[in-house]
Amino acid sequence: MKKKLVYVGMAADFLHRGHINILKTASSYGDVIVGLLTDQAIASYKKLPYLSYEKRKIVIENLRYVKKVIPQTTLDYVENLNLIKPQFVVHGNDWKTGIQKKTRQRVITALNKWSGQLIEPKYTENISSSLIKKELSNIMSETDNRVSRLKRLMNSKKIVRVLESHNSLTGLIIEKLNINKKNKIHEFDAMWSSSLTDSATKGKPDNSSVDFSSRILSLNDMMDVTSKPLIFDADNGGQIEHLSFLVRSLERSGVSAIIMEDKIGLKKNSLFKNQKGTKQDNPKLFAKKISKICQSRLSKDFLAIARIESFILGKGLKDALKRAEIYSKAGADAILIHSKEKKPNEIFSFAKEFIKSKSFKPLVAVPSTYSSVYERDLIKNGFKIVIYANQLLRAAYPSMMSVAKIILEKERAFEADKKIIPINEIINLIKND
Repeated sequence: MKKKLVYVGMAADFLHRGHINILKTASSYGDVIVGLLTDQAIASYKKLPYLSYEKRKIVIENLRYVKKVIPQTTLDYVENLNLIKPQFVVHGNDWKTGIQKKTRQRVITALNKWSGQLIEPKYTENISSSLIKKELSNIMSETDNRVSRLKRLMNSKKIVRVLESHNSLTGLIIEKLNINKKNKIHEFDAMWSSSLTDSATKGKPDNSSVDFSSRILSLNDMMDVTSKPLIFDADNGGQIEHLSFLVRSLERSGVSAIIMEDKIGLKKNSLFKNQKGTKQDNPKLFAKKISKICQSRLSKDFLAIARIESFILGKGLKDALKRAEIYSKAGADAILIHSKEKKPNEIFSFAKEFIKSKSFKPLVAVPSTYSSVYERDLIKNGFKIVIYANQLLRAAYPSMMSVAKIILEKERAFEADKKIIPINEIINLIKND
């Protein structure tokens, strides 16, 4: 007699006794097919799982209660249910409220079409993947996991949201901050180590006055207290002969990507109006730098991102597209098309043409001047990463100036208290292990 089919949908990032209880119960009804949520499905409503889909699949398909594992590409079960038409779906009773309430109702509606049944064992208390993740948060700080995480995010999310971090405190803000918006967790996915903000915090001009060794020392302090991936702003990368040492230092620190701009000579910040004297590198020579990064990296998950300055220097769309083709063929994993216009028209015109190319690579936007652009419009135009490159430093400076002036004027700190947070909030932000 043919066994009945039982469907169980799960993420199973960290397998625990609650999962085993569900699978054991399910196996008592028939052959268990696990719909394992893909990275994309999980990232649509909460944090990216620590373990990739392939790693989670190996674990689940080797459990004795499981007959087969198939991908579930969305939070919704219906597509897989219509395909399999199982007699039973098994899920813990914890989804009757909260984010999965609507998903549950759609499962019931689908099962009714072929007289299927929903089985809901009692939720296993005091255990969850989220609790385990809190206890094992240091796993994601390990170098290999951290380096590869940005690439996984790009493959899993519509857009990767990156915020500038110039010290350990700003790193902790990015690490811990999240908001619940329409039953989805919104957060910053990664950090941006900016040469501009690193220079400014040291009181030096943004012209490579702060060398890479100094920047990496500061960066390591930030990496010690955070686990999210980090993208490093390398200006023009310096001498090609030195690039391999820079790449290996960044990888050892757990950095996920390097962004390098195609300008030569003494650096002048791209947002300056006057770019007189600024020169763009020969695209073939710059391509050799990209190739050098690709040859030097130990992990293919460490990303080389080429930043094109054609619009900044008034060279136009044709030049930008030509360079994008050359850099892509040299091994660039993504292309940052830079602009200082107040609207994103320039970068969208580039994206519209480049997306037609066989050499197309994911696009990166830095909306410092065109800050009114919505992330949804960047997504529509083929952008995969958005970097908010200097907002935290720009927010900190006027606040500190204001408080310093109040103390000078009042000759005491009392009046400044209403403009600053209680010291306990700062203390509680820092782990005291």
